[in-house]
Amino acid sequence: MIQKIIQSGEKKLREISKPVDKFDKKIIALIQNLKDTLAIQNDPEGVGLAAPQIGINLRAFVTNFKNLKRVVVNPKILEINNSLPVTRNKKAKSEILEGCLSLPHYYGPLKREDTVKLKYLDENQKEIIEEFNGFNAQIILHEIDHLNGKLFVDRLLEQKKKLYKLDKNDEWEEIEI
Repeated sequence: MIQKIIQSGEKKLREISKPVDKFDKKIIALIQNLKDTLAIQNDPEGVGLAAPQIGINLRAFVTNFKNLKRVVVNPKILEINNSLPVTRNKKAKSEILEGCLSLPHYYGPLKREDTVKLKYLDENQKEIIEEFNGFNAQIILHEIDHLNGKLFVDRLLEQKKKLYKLDKNDEWEEIEI
């Protein structure tokens, strides 16, 4: 069932999510609600949706981007690093324009590690260990941030980056944060 995506400023987005302790009808419904809600997003289009974004503070999210269609429950980061070639800056990270369905039409150039190894349960309660790279890693880290009460604008502030709004005429406007 399609749910309303709560917007930035709502307290639920800032709470740390609780682990899913059992897969019951409520969790199965939550996963389906996340899938249904993400599937209809087109302005802007979304690539991931976390349970806190629909007001449920449980450690679960879904992704839907090309080959990255996942249900992720109780994720645990096993490894996180940068596999980019080392140049002058040993701490270089991938920088990708990032947005969020809880803050639609706002974007910022965010740097995140480009490789993450994750342990999680899928929708069949199967334990998965998987490595994600590049944009897929960015999606995974963004959704895990939601489970930890963080938004991408928090990361922009940490990195002293700018926030931009895309208006109805597809014009970019710099926003003070």
